[in-house]
Amino acid sequence: MENVLKGGQGTLEKKNHKVLVMIGLLIGIIFSELDETVVSTAMPTIIRELGGLSLYGWVAGIYMLAMSAFMPILGKLADLYGRKKIYLICMALFIGGSIVCGLSHSMTLLLVGRGIQGIGAGGLMPLAMTISSDLFPVEQRAKVQGLMGPVMFIPMLLGPLMGGFFVDQVSWHWIFFVNIPVGVIAAVFLASGLRESKQAKKVAIDWGGAILLVASIVSLLITPVLVQNNGYAWDSPLIVSILVLGAALFGIFLWVESKVKEPIVPLHLFKNRNIVVLSMIVFIVGLGLMGAFSSFPYFGQNVLGLTPTESGYLQLPMMVGAVASSMVCGFLLTKVRYREIFGIGFILPVIGFYFFSHINMDTTIVQIIMFFVISGLGMGVLFGSDNLIVQESVEKEHTGVALATVPLFQTIGATIGVSLFGNLLSSTLISKIGSLGSQLPESVKGHMHDLAAGGIPKDLPANLVTTVKTMFVESFQYIYMYSFAAMIIVFILCWFLKKEVLSSKPKEAEELQTGA
Repeated sequence: MENVLKGGQGTLEKKNHKVLVMIGLLIGIIFSELDETVVSTAMPTIIRELGGLSLYGWVAGIYMLAMSAFMPILGKLADLYGRKKIYLICMALFIGGSIVCGLSHSMTLLLVGRGIQGIGAGGLMPLAMTISSDLFPVEQRAKVQGLMGPVMFIPMLLGPLMGGFFVDQVSWHWIFFVNIPVGVIAAVFLASGLRESKQAKKVAIDWGGAILLVASIVSLLITPVLVQNNGYAWDSPLIVSILVLGAALFGIFLWVESKVKEPIVPLHLFKNRNIVVLSMIVFIVGLGLMGAFSSFPYFGQNVLGLTPTESGYLQLPMMVGAVASSMVCGFLLTKVRYREIFGIGFILPVIGFYFFSHINMDTTIVQIIMFFVISGLGMGVLFGSDNLIVQESVEKEHTGVALATVPLFQTIGATIGVSLFGNLLSSTLISKIGSLGSQLPESVKGHMHDLAAGGIPKDLPANLVTTVKTMFVESFQYIYMYSFAAMIIVFILCWFLKKEVLSSKPKEAEELQTGA
């Protein structure tokens, strides 16, 4: 199951131009993240032009599946062949996928392009973190990655505006074409600034493990996408069969990885306490946070009476809080034990979700903004901090695959969370509104699922509007209570991290000094 090829792991040479490299990495991160928010804004227009409403959710779903499936594989290839080469290949894939999407005149071709984009995106973010870790000693790295937090704020802020501009003033095709010059510029900066020398050695590629990993991840993650977009129940024979197949493939993958010389995901990584604990933390955060807040615009529109754009931007205060705390954490990580930083930091999301689980009809927008800021201040400890801890917890030759594997758990958690919480919200709403019985108009009784998906009908009698809004609020209280419980679990897990302060190892510091 392995092919042995001649290759070599890239090591940093002298004369790396750190400024050029970081500019290239930041541009790449911004536009790969921006792509998701821009496409989301433009999707209604794309659907009107291309048709295929039933495939609406698959535009995001196929991107996520491809990104998740290839993330650890690309990280491993970067460890084997060098960061620069694999990063540039990922950028080429992202640009190539953007071209296919931009030229699309059918939903099928658009989905193919999104899949290619997703493969490229699966390497851009993890490898950006890996390359930045190669450039700086940990003391500088903590500050650099702490300052990278604000970069993640840019896509959320500009995405809806850019999507609206291209759709209204130009054409939706240009939301993809704009990635081409920007991606090329990012690649030129990185290629010009980063120098790697190759150490000739034989490289064993575990193709069998790679195929099994992709197949198992796709099988496991396609189920929530099917549930969310195609209306299957979690206990339907098809969903159960796919889950069983995914679990079986994953079991075979683990067996294969334990036998091969150069596994795609070295299993010994999971003997490291920090890797295990961080994987559990990001999985539960993805599950509880994305699961809860993916439906918040629905609350904003139906209960607060906001427009779709206003309800989307109402979540930005959480990013403001997260960016602020991530910058502070970047400076504290080399001075304070990270277990205490995480443990104290995650008290805030517990408090924030407690408030969210007690929202009511009288809760004001100002109060909701405060809840988001409180939650964001706690979540900010994960912005870059988890990557730094992972980097310092594994051997240098496994940095790439480790930095790609831990975020994979967050993606899996978020994917499952969006589907589970969405179904939980829908079923709770249908149950509550159905209890009104004869009070509901006949036009509503026969379309309960449409009511849960589309919101409060405009023709609903005035005397029922307040009652139905109250039921909406109670349903959101219900799902936020689960997120509150998830944050308590994360808070407890934080105290299982090692009692360490991040600092450069003497050998690493010497290597970085000579390679600067």
